[in-house]
Formats: sequence, structure tokens, C-alpha cells
Amino acid sequence: MVRNNNNNQGSFSSIKAYLNALKHTPQRLIQRVGSVSTTFDEETRRVRCGNMRKTLRWYDLICFGVGGMVGAGVFVTTGHAAHDKAGPAVVLSYAIAGFCALLSAFCYTEFAVHMPVAGGAFSYIRVTFGEFMGFITGANLIMDYVFSNAAVARSFTTYFGTAIIGVSAQSKWRITISSLPKGFNEIDLIAVLVIIILTLVICYSTRESSLLNMSLTALHILFILFVIIMGFWRGDTKNFTKPSDPTRPGGFLPFGAPGVFNGATLVYLSYIGYDAVSTLAEEVKDPVTDIPIGVTGSVILVTVLYCLMATSMSMLLPYDLINPEAPFSGAFIGKTNGWKWVSNVIGVGASFGILTSLLVAMLGQARYLCVIGRSNIVPVWFAKVHPKTSTPVNASAFLGIFTAAIALFTELEVLLNLVSIGTLFVFFMVANAVIYRRYISVETKSPWPTLSFLLCFSLTSVIFTLLWLLLPNGKPKVFVLGACSIVAIALVILFNYAVPQARTPDFWGVPLMPWIPCVSIFLNVFLLGNLDGPSYARFAFFSVLAVIVYAAYSVHASFDAEEEGILSHENLENMKDPIDLEDLTLKVQK
Repeated sequence: MVRNNNNNQGSFSSIKAYLNALKHTPQRLIQRVGSVSTTFDEETRRVRCGNMRKTLRWYDLICFGVGGMVGAGVFVTTGHAAHDKAGPAVVLSYAIAGFCALLSAFCYTEFAVHMPVAGGAFSYIRVTFGEFMGFITGANLIMDYVFSNAAVARSFTTYFGTAIIGVSAQSKWRITISSLPKGFNEIDLIAVLVIIILTLVICYSTRESSLLNMSLTALHILFILFVIIMGFWRGDTKNFTKPSDPTRPGGFLPFGAPGVFNGATLVYLSYIGYDAVSTLAEEVKDPVTDIPIGVTGSVILVTVLYCLMATSMSMLLPYDLINPEAPFSGAFIGKTNGWKWVSNVIGVGASFGILTSLLVAMLGQARYLCVIGRSNIVPVWFAKVHPKTSTPVNASAFLGIFTAAIALFTELEVLLNLVSIGTLFVFFMVANAVIYRRYISVETKSPWPTLSFLLCFSLTSVIFTLLWLLLPNGKPKVFVLGACSIVAIALVILFNYAVPQARTPDFWGVPLMPWIPCVSIFLNVFLLGNLDGPSYARFAFFSVLAVIVYAAYSVHASFDAEEEGILSHENLENMKDPIDLEDLTLKVQK
């Protein structure tokens, strides 16, 4: 290919040049949409844009994982799941959701060990399914992070205000502007202040961010243990089977198996956050050892804590008396013998949890944007790593300001309707990508046997989910679902024997391939099927918006970078850091 090294001739050098580029959009889309990056390319871009300092170990990752997951979510979703979905069996819902999260964590870990860069799921999808799918993945993840972080910051105002000061944060700590529409008319300056402070921390140093996270996480776990102990001490095992209202369904499974799985769908949101740990892979000293322990260890630890918390809450009250909005603190409000103070202590613990989850999520969102910038599909300005702090300052500051602006005026209920489906979609894609990468290589004659299997298995999972949701309970439903399950298992067995693996991981790989990723695909499809309409509307809106941005800007910026040799291997010789070049050469040789 003849390369154009004249920067003045780029697609964005003038209005005329951009209009001319738009005329060639179809041809450029054909050339760039399926363009697959390689591990070599990702490492090359990392060295070119600046390295993040390797300061983290497995215990840092576990603390980041726990801090990222055990936030405000568990203090809200547990109540809704127990009161409306699963009853006392919410503990099983948490166990199922934790199992699903662990399977996804295995898939993330294989990629993170093999390719320790800061891009997380974006990089994994880009090296597997190409630039376009990588961009859609990254764009949805960043929007999920921004909206969820804004929601979490606003919830901090409520918890902190009511737990510490003893006043209603809604009425005392927010400024109401009647001229603005409902849902956007309460100005929250506290949320903005919290986001700005955490943005400054993550811009300053990842190591200091880790120390702050460790401190807050340690305090938060102490509060969680306090909640668990209080529940077992003050609770009663009869609440596992007897509701306060005799007319309500009783027993440990008042809503049956469907209720347990519906509850698992709801509480799974409490596990979202471990994926942010994979974005820190570039800053880990020993990725081969530290990443598997950090990612999977944090998921297992959080699952145990969640199950104990759910058990504790179910012992405190009959499920029909649990407050969906404040299940733990609400269990002690109105109690006699001076136990009301416990609700204030729980509020303090929730505040620490909110800060830790917000800190980890803001670290993750900045690193996603940084690596997307390295790929030249958003301005490369976002990819710059500050030479003194070794952190992606530009990406961190931009997303911090963006998040603060949304948290300033957007209500919590509005934000929560915009979160979750994008993350589940990404987990689904990463599980597919692990299988594809194991069974497809340059020497593979045809990718279609693997692609056909992935499509058929996903379709079978969709059919199972629809049957679960639409068919009435009874023996016919059990028979049909059983037949669908047999088809899915038969597909995996046939694929496992008919298609050999094209590559074996050098250091760490998902065990029992392809069974574990397939179970992860199935569970993520099942959980996706249980989400509400607004979630799909949000996903469709931002996916369409991402496609427009890609066609209007990203494909042309990527095309220019390819023409100028920025994305090619030839650019490696122009790098000036001999230490990084030597390190990169050793990795490529391995």
C-alpha cells in the first residue's frame, strides 16, 4: 500500500478534505470495519503513547475488585430481589449470579494475562472481531461507566447526608430549580465535589489510588461484617419460611425457581465492577500470577460476602416486610431497645462502599478511553500518559468532568434506567471472543465452523430464554426447556470433538474449554432476556449513536492512521524508548 505521510492531507485537515472523506465512507468502512488488531499492535501503541507504571500486585487487584463490586448496589438490589422476586431464596440468587460472574471473570483473565494492556474488553473484542465491534463495545462500556458513576455519586449524597448529619439529603443538600423538568431539577453539588476529588486522586497516581482504595475497602468490609453479625444475632430462622402476611406465598422458595433466577438477574448488577480490574492489567508487576488471583479471587470473596449479607437480611425480617429501597438500614428503623443507631452505622458503611466503587469505576473508564485513543478511533489526545504521574490524565479529567456534569442535575432513577444491558452484552461478547481466539488462527483453513457454532449456540440460548419467559409453568414447559437444553449440550459436544483448538495459552487459560465460556454465554443471554424495555431502548439509542460517530469520525481517523503508517508494524522502529522496545521484543518472541 502506498502511504501518505503528509499530515496536511488527512481527512480532517480542512472542510473540503472532510467532505471528500465522507464521499469515500463506504469504501473505508469495508476496509476498516473488520480490521483486526494483534497483540503486537496493542503493545506497539502502548509504547508509543507512554507507559503506565507497573506498581500493582494481586492484593491490590483483589482490593480493587472488592471495592468496585461491593458498592451501593448490594444495599439496594438485595431489597428489591428479596421483596419482589425471590423471597428468602435471594441467597441462591446471589450464588447463581456469582457463579455467572466467575465464569465471565475466567474469560477476562485469559485475555488479560495474554495481553496485559489497559484496554480491557475493548482490546479483547478488537483483536478478535475487528475495529467496529471493538468500538461499539468500548463506547457502550464508557457510557455505562459514566451514567452509573453519576448515579453512584448522587446516592453518596443521600447516604452520607442521612447517616452522618441526620437530615434528608433530598431536601437539605440539593438545590431544587422548579423551572427544570422533573428528574433533572435537583442540583447536587456534593456529588460533583466527590467526583472532582476522586478525579484528582486517580490523575495523581495509580499507586496512591490503590492505597486509598485499600483503606476505604477495609473500612467497608468491617461495616459489612457488622451487618452480617447483627443479622445473625438479632435475626430469626423462622423468617426463612414464614411471611408476616399469611396470604402471601410461604416457604424458602415462595416464588419458585423462576423467582430465584429473576432475582439473580437483578442482583447480578451488584457484581458489575470486576471488569474494571482487567483495565489495570498494564500496571500489574506480574500479570501471569497476579491477574488470575486478583480477578477470580475478588469475585469469589464478594460472592461469599453477598450470600452472607442476603442470609443476614432474610433472618432479620420476613421477606414481605423488607424495605426494597433500604433493606439493611430499614430493618432497624423503628426497632425498640435502642437499635435504631444500627441504621446510621449501616449508612456510614454504605457511604464507604460508594466511594470505593466510584474510585475503581473511574479508574476503569479512563483506561478504556485511553486505549481507544491509542487505536486512533477517537482523538489520540485521550491516549496520552503523563510522564510524571504515569496515568492517563487527559482521559481521566475529561470523563471526570463529563460524569460530574451529569451527576449535577440528573436524578438517580433516570440514571439507573440507562445502566446494565451494555455491560452484560460485553460479557457475552468476551465469552464468544475467548472461544473464537482458541479455535481460530492464521493457519486455520476456515473460521466458519467456529462462527457457525457460536451463532447456533447463542440462538439456542435465546430460544431457551424466550421459552422460559413466555411459556406458562407446567410439565409442557419443563419438557420443552429440557429439549432445548439437550440441543445446547449436544452442540457443545459436537463442536468439541469436530473442531480442534488452534492455539493453547502460554501462561493461563480458561479451564474446560469450551464448556465454561459456553455456560457464560448462556447465562449472559438468559440475564439479558430478563431486563426491561427501557434498558433495551438505551442500548439501541447509544449503539446507533456510536455507529454514527464511527461513520462520521472514527473510520476516517483510523483510515488516516493506517495510511500514515501509525497503525503498522513499521512504526515500531521509530520508538525512542530502548527499555520499552526491548521489553516489547521479548513479549513478541514469547
